[in-house]
Amino acid sequence: MSRRQRIVFAVVLALACALPFLVSNYRTFQFTLVLVYAIALLGLNILTGYNGQISLGHGAFYAIGAYSAAILMDRFGVPYWATLPVAGAVCLVAGFLFGLPALRLEGLYLALATFALGVSLPQLLKYHHFEKWTGGVQGIVITKPDPPFGLALSQDQWLYFFTLVVALGLFWLARNLLRGRVGRALMAIRDHPIAAEAMGIHTAMVKSITFGVSAMYTGIAGALGAIAVQFVAPDSFNIFLSITFLIGIVIGGLASITGALYGALFIQFVPNIADELSKAAPWAIFGVVLIGFVYLLPAGVAGGIRMALARWRAKRQNI
Repeated sequence: MSRRQRIVFAVVLALACALPFLVSNYRTFQFTLVLVYAIALLGLNILTGYNGQISLGHGAFYAIGAYSAAILMDRFGVPYWATLPVAGAVCLVAGFLFGLPALRLEGLYLALATFALGVSLPQLLKYHHFEKWTGGVQGIVITKPDPPFGLALSQDQWLYFFTLVVALGLFWLARNLLRGRVGRALMAIRDHPIAAEAMGIHTAMVKSITFGVSAMYTGIAGALGAIAVQFVAPDSFNIFLSITFLIGIVIGGLASITGALYGALFIQFVPNIADELSKAAPWAIFGVVLIGFVYLLPAGVAGGIRMALARWRAKRQNI
């Protein structure tokens, strides 16, 4: 990381830390969800943007993570922070096992398989034999955690800082993975799978592990989302959630770590703004805004920023 990048990161981090003291608790809750979605989008971007595997069912892993946290907190009294590694581990195994048979599928066929997963899981959560654990259609209500050590923070402020720390750790881990040999292997499989195989990359194993790691990120995000919202129910994790995640990585920028944050801001705030502009047809406005983003920023927000910075540097060199 260059000196300029470190300065920018420090400034952004300082603003992020000051944010909950400058806005209301509701806005703080919304920005907590932005961090949650950013983690989920980063997980999906590792799979789709860096490895080229299209998933339309990551909402299912988000639901698995959310229910893992909710069940552990509600049925067993596990502390909220201890549910995150469990949710991540459960989704890591689930994603890896799902990725093994999915290796036989490519492109649209893989997308359809993941779409089936996203459609079927909410129905499984309603199954009467699972109601003892999942709460059936009524779901599970959990308690929002109080700040520890007597900190003078509201519940929403504390959860925001907790989520921020988790997000920073996961983004740092993803950056180290994707900027090294692992990232080069993922992109080699995405761009030239036969050449990657010829260079000695075990494509089948790498793709399965990538699916598992991607699901792990999304599951941790689901656990954090459940703790923030204080409620889980099957209808909260319908197929539209998976499609929303895909929209987020496209808008933010494929194969971009920072793009996950831009995409999370989009999927959290643009629907709310559209609803405020028109109560009659909010999704029509959302569709128009989405088309505008795709048309004006075909490489996503992160790609647009990179292009703008490249042009600015070129102009400075020519001066």
